[in-house]
Amino acid sequence: MNIHEKYVNRCIQLAKNGLGTTSPNPMVGSVVVHDGVIIGEGWHRKAGEPHAEVHAINAVKDRSLLEKATIYVSLEPCSHHGKTPPCSDLIIRSGIRNVVIGIIDPFDAVAGRGIKKLMEAGCNVTVGVLEEECRELNKRFFTFHNKRRPYIILKWAESTDRYISPEKREHRAPVWISNRYSRQLVHRWRSEEQAVLVGTETALQDNPALNTRDWYGNSPVRIVLDRNLRLPGEMALFDNSVKTIVLTGQEKRQKKNTFFETIGFGKDLAGEICSVLYGHNIQSLIVEGGRQTLQAFIDADIWDEARVFQGNVMLNGGTPAPLLKGTVAGEYGIAGDRLIYVKPEKH
Repeated sequence: MNIHEKYVNRCIQLAKNGLGTTSPNPMVGSVVVHDGVIIGEGWHRKAGEPHAEVHAINAVKDRSLLEKATIYVSLEPCSHHGKTPPCSDLIIRSGIRNVVIGIIDPFDAVAGRGIKKLMEAGCNVTVGVLEEECRELNKRFFTFHNKRRPYIILKWAESTDRYISPEKREHRAPVWISNRYSRQLVHRWRSEEQAVLVGTETALQDNPALNTRDWYGNSPVRIVLDRNLRLPGEMALFDNSVKTIVLTGQEKRQKKNTFFETIGFGKDLAGEICSVLYGHNIQSLIVEGGRQTLQAFIDADIWDEARVFQGNVMLNGGTPAPLLKGTVAGEYGIAGDRLIYVKPEKH
């Protein structure tokens, strides 16, 4: 790892502190280095608040060092006025002449303009350091802007014999296949993503709240498929605690914090869902089931990763787990459960 990679790697580490709080902005980290020593560092903490470069520059105690310093940033500094002033202007105004950037910002309002502004001001700019790592850091942001859809995470729990629910239920409540530690992890994931989706049958059978009650953090936007508006209004999904989007084949007006979006429920169901969520500026989505909904995304090849729990139970029948082809990217044990990460096969 060369010297530039060392400091961009530190930027990536810092940026990860913003997971779940910066959307719709990307996660960004920045460090200011003088004579081989970090003299200031920071990360973007929340949308609407100062960007990473602002925190890093403001952390420098001796401002006279800035002219001979290098600023490292994991993503191209912005060049436009949004909720905050342009970071490229701040870098120029601070007298910093050396700028190292991990990767170019795909957002149309930036997309190379920040780099151009810095170079026109006489800065020495290096671009493309740990580029793949920087892209992975903001995989949600890049997917949203490049593919015009959310980053899709498929999630389900299956029994040892690969069923996701039993054949019969006595009560309208979840049947737990994974253990409580795995379920807590799911709540952490919800706090890190913008939205979570379930289908009609899952909503009817489980009456899920889809919140983060077992983890500290914001609850995601709730998405539910309800083609014929069968779901009763007293369900947990409709408690108005967070924004809820109902995707339906019927016409219905918004009420309180619940939004109704009409889609066709055709062969391109996954694509229709993604179009609606793109319009709501949702950059990441956890699809939590059931099987028919999960399979719709798999069959359409519209997914970016799958997280599959295998519980230490046998159901001996019921609803089969989705059929998924992909590459196992990791496998972990969680107090008797197995968690398997799967990535799509490269085309």
